[in-house]
Amino acid sequence: MQSFKEKILKEGKNLGGGILKVDSLINHQVDPILMDECGAEFARRFANVGATRILTAEISGIAPALMTARHMNLPVVYARKTRPVTMPDTVYLTVAPSHTKGHMVELIVSPEYLKPGERVLIIDDFLATGATILGLVQLTKAAGATLCGVGALIEKTFEGGREALQSYNVPIEALVKISSLDGNQIVFED
Repeated sequence: MQSFKEKILKEGKNLGGGILKVDSLINHQVDPILMDECGAEFARRFANVGATRILTAEISGIAPALMTARHMNLPVVYARKTRPVTMPDTVYLTVAPSHTKGHMVELIVSPEYLKPGERVLIIDDFLATGATILGLVQLTKAAGATLCGVGALIEKTFEGGREALQSYNVPIEALVKISSLDGNQIVFED
């Protein structure tokens, strides 16, 4: 998506250490027009996977997942990082490392909203090492649901996440692929 690449170049910042700051677009401040375009593109790319539910991680995955769900007419479930008192005692829970937080985070989903037999499309902000998405896959499997696809706004191809997910034999789509964040540059893969 050329418009997304242009926004990343204009507003994104390479902070070094493989960290790309795009919080003015997708999580601290959200560009709703861009997210709507991204949601429409994901809906087009995943139109034939038979998804019945979209799963994402709190907080950065919510905007792209919600807009994708709008275009696919599906509900969105997001894995919480803390268990609220309103959630039942028995939950699906896994842990995953957070690249930007620098520590492990919990991913928690209530069995009320992720059930056996669901066909789950995972939509998230980044595909880097694949650790967060693999955590979401674990939650999907724990629920007895079936993974039917993975979408990421941005893939950092140099971190190996796609390879970590390929054994699931589902479509993996990234709207923008970045091949390098060396120095102060942001290098896109064509």
